[in-house]
Amino acid sequence: MDMVSLNIVSGILVSICRDMGVTLMRTSYSTIFSESLDFTCGLALPNGDLIATGDYCPTMIGGLPLIISNCVKEIDISDLHDGDIILHNDPYRGGLHTPEHTFFKPVFVGRELIGFSVAIGHICEVGGMVPAGFAGEATEVFHEGLRVPPVKIKRAGKDVDDVWRLLLANVRTPRYNYGDFRAMIAAVDLGERRMADLVRKHGVDSFCAHMDGLMDYSERRMRAEIAAIPDGRYTFHDYMEDDGIEDKPYRIAVEVTVDGDGLVVDYHGSSPQAKGPINATLGVAWGAAYNAILQLTSADIPKNSGCFRPIKVLAPPGSVVNVDYPGPSVGGNTESHCRIANAVMGALSAPLKERSAATDGATHSNFLFGGVDKQTGEFFCCYDLTPVGWGGRSFADGNDAVGGINGNCPHIQVEVFEFRFPWHVEEFRLVDGSGGPGTFRGGLSLTKTLLCTDTEMTFSYMSDRQKLAPWGIHGGGDGGKAELFMKPAGTEEWRTVTDLFGKASPSKFGNVPIRPGDRIRITSPAGGGWGEPSERDPARVIEDAKDRWITREQACAVYGLDEAVLMAAE
Repeated sequence: MDMVSLNIVSGILVSICRDMGVTLMRTSYSTIFSESLDFTCGLALPNGDLIATGDYCPTMIGGLPLIISNCVKEIDISDLHDGDIILHNDPYRGGLHTPEHTFFKPVFVGRELIGFSVAIGHICEVGGMVPAGFAGEATEVFHEGLRVPPVKIKRAGKDVDDVWRLLLANVRTPRYNYGDFRAMIAAVDLGERRMADLVRKHGVDSFCAHMDGLMDYSERRMRAEIAAIPDGRYTFHDYMEDDGIEDKPYRIAVEVTVDGDGLVVDYHGSSPQAKGPINATLGVAWGAAYNAILQLTSADIPKNSGCFRPIKVLAPPGSVVNVDYPGPSVGGNTESHCRIANAVMGALSAPLKERSAATDGATHSNFLFGGVDKQTGEFFCCYDLTPVGWGGRSFADGNDAVGGINGNCPHIQVEVFEFRFPWHVEEFRLVDGSGGPGTFRGGLSLTKTLLCTDTEMTFSYMSDRQKLAPWGIHGGGDGGKAELFMKPAGTEEWRTVTDLFGKASPSKFGNVPIRPGDRIRITSPAGGGWGEPSERDPARVIEDAKDRWITREQACAVYGLDEAVLMAAE
């Protein structure tokens, strides 16, 4: 198979996936899709092999192969017909967590099944014990919302009305869920049409040959990257600071064994399964390992099942990295994934020093709220993210205030946030000096202060890094920690929800009441530093201090800059 043909077909497939994502974004109802782009679209073969994906949400890119392969095993292929669409969100069937809904549409050319068009996305409201899906105090999956095994939501092009009624009867925002489901259906409809057109153009046999060649090419590229890593066993560990139920850390241990052109990511030594919702599913354990390896290898390797073949993942059942039923897992995909992926990268930082990076803030500071709209009488929900600082690298400072390593999700724009929801954003800025010091410093974090305007609501929160700071690497310093404080109306003191409401964790909780005049201040964590701070170019230190990327005190005490030199430069 010649490389020109492979590249053309691969480019077309990726373009289809990107167009599916644009369709989803522009037709959805919820801001988690239209603003934060918390979804991914892909195309797969009948056996479940992923052949292309859009470059949207990394956690879903790595998680799709297990989701698709599990569902394909469960689906009765003989009962698939043109126009069918299958829905699935079960964390124990290869899924990532309950809010992540996956839509599959079979692609037929004539009567031959040639693949699936797939869209996976985070549905904001899924029922359960809190509005907007993040039950920070859940102790079982049934607290986290409606669990759906692979079922047909459309059959031969027509809605399966009973399934729709069941789905919409179990959520607080049926109209918004309906709109978001229709957006995901529109995305897989587009993917199905475009994929079928491509196969008709090239012929079934030629298309299948191209797909085999494309995945083999991706595998060869990945094996060449791995072969360049010195053989050996490389270890690293990190911690989730608590699980929302018990005030104790949970260890995430990683051992990466490189042997020739293959590697094994082994999570033995990780903590037993937590009572609270920080557990990762097997799909998250796979996706985090794949995410980390993709971060450390060439960006132009086609992202399909072929590039994952040289990577094996071992995740002990009943552990914090592979939850057993009926353990909760809603925080595993957003929070624990970050920690797992960064731990894999930390393990490989020894043999890949020039490619390594300090950890990013490694949380999304998931802020969830819901209430009744005063004008419409309709219940509303929102899932809001706060960007973090990224870690320093061997050649550059970390990026400031961007989505965590697993999300790639923008925050909701202030104007949209204030228009859609009863909040006024009083402050929205970078945190001066929050990046971890180093030869290349960590990226800055973000802080925002929100004033509740005229509607009573409840809010929940799922975050981390309030107790354990983001780590630096190769001598770099830690990044700034996260915070969440609340100032009730009529008071002047900022306090934690632990103080105000007796919550077990200041970073993971649910159903806290909010009233007009109350304020919430959320600060995300910053990135760690790379390399010894003393080796940073003094000219850059001066510029950083002048531009407030670092404080004057940091410039002198941490970076060793003479105060007289700094004053002269100013």
